[in-house]
Amino acid sequence: MKRWPLITSFVLFIALCVSAAYWAMQMFNPPLRAVAAPPQSTQAAPSLDAAAGLLGGHSNAVVASNFQLKGVVVASNPAESVAILAANGKPAQAVRVNSQVLPGVTVKEVNKHYVLISENGVMKRVDLPADAKRQMKVDISTNAAVAGSPRANRR
Repeated sequence: MKRWPLITSFVLFIALCVSAAYWAMQMFNPPLRAVAAPPQSTQAAPSLDAAAGLLGGHSNAVVASNFQLKGVVVASNPAESVAILAANGKPAQAVRVNSQVLPGVTVKEVNKHYVLISENGVMKRVDLPADAKRQMKVDISTNAAVAGSPRANRR
């Protein structure tokens, strides 16, 4: 029992040291700075032709320069699809799949944004111009509004 005052003094001294250390850290601690996240950067998706080149492949179609794709009509049956093509500066003409545009030039495939043609056995791709793609999106949205109108339902 003679050591109780010594033990109590030691515990109180430790408590005083802890309290002094806590308040000293509070006083000398620098203020917190606001942390801003770095801005997000967006990257365009790589094209499939670039990926094929990296993996040892090659694109199947060469871009045809003497043909212009004016429009497409894609049917549910691929054999009934139609491409509107202008060849060598001549007026545009509607051509079905597996039909000849010029001698030796056949339309092989009609897609939503491009047409594949076979010119003497070489597959070439003819893309739809960007302004025609935008016009096609506008036409689709306009036709959807017209199809839902009461006048269209009377038929």
